[in-house]
Amino acid sequence: MDYFLIPLVVMSAPVFIILIVLRYSYRRTQARYNTLLQLADKGVALTPEVLLEPRVVYCERRRALVLIGGGLGLIAMFLALPGQLDNGLGIDRLWGIGLLPLMTGLGYLASWWLNRRGDVRG
Repeated sequence: MDYFLIPLVVMSAPVFIILIVLRYSYRRTQARYNTLLQLADKGVALTPEVLLEPRVVYCERRRALVLIGGGLGLIAMFLALPGQLDNGLGIDRLWGIGLLPLMTGLGYLASWWLNRRGDVRG
């Protein structure tokens, strides 16, 4: 019975995290709309800027640095872990898994750099 519990918890954790984030976003939107309705009921003139949804600032540089750090962290973790897999190979051979976030981060960094250069010249 215990061998089903650990994978169940590990596999359901991302689902619960997503549900928590979605619930938070829903409650924040509801609170915003309730506030706007209260202001409208009081007769306050609402400007178009207030009615627009707030936008999240898109920052490729921050995303790139997080992915590069995560990729380097995965590489370092797998290289530092002792132990062996069932076939006798060392866990340190799995370091290549960290290349995916590392290369994705480098792509975001290049995109940020190229877009920044375009803004200066254009």
